[in-house]
Amino acid sequence: MTTALRRFELTLLPERFAISQLAANAPIPEWATQGTFFSVTRTSDELSVVCEHARVPAGVRSQPGWSVLRVHGPFALMETGVLSSLASSLAEAKLSLFTISTFDTDYLLVSSESLSAAVSALERSGHKIHRSETK
Repeated sequence: MTTALRRFELTLLPERFAISQLAANAPIPEWATQGTFFSVTRTSDELSVVCEHARVPAGVRSQPGWSVLRVHGPFALMETGVLSSLASSLAEAKLSLFTISTFDTDYLLVSSESLSAAVSALERSGHKIHRSETK
């Protein structure tokens, strides 16, 4: 099956998220590892944190207003075309995304302001979007 023909199911997480940046040598803060979904990535240039917006303290360099779509997996680590199929749908609609990959699946972060357009673009491409129950 070609990448362009791949169709996936995704679930929209109910929370709103923020993408934050701390110094590369900063300790991992406790607030960054709370909630049902978070991601902490350290590089030589920065400590990047994705977590629920409500958990980010004032004064932290952060961009709030992100929604998360979880791709139904799992996928083999060597499987190709998963992100490409989803990202191309959003790129054609001129929507940006931020991605996080785990061992089993991928997560797409889209601006909450463009969430409706992102869902529409994905559905037009044949992907199915589920809305999770609000907590």
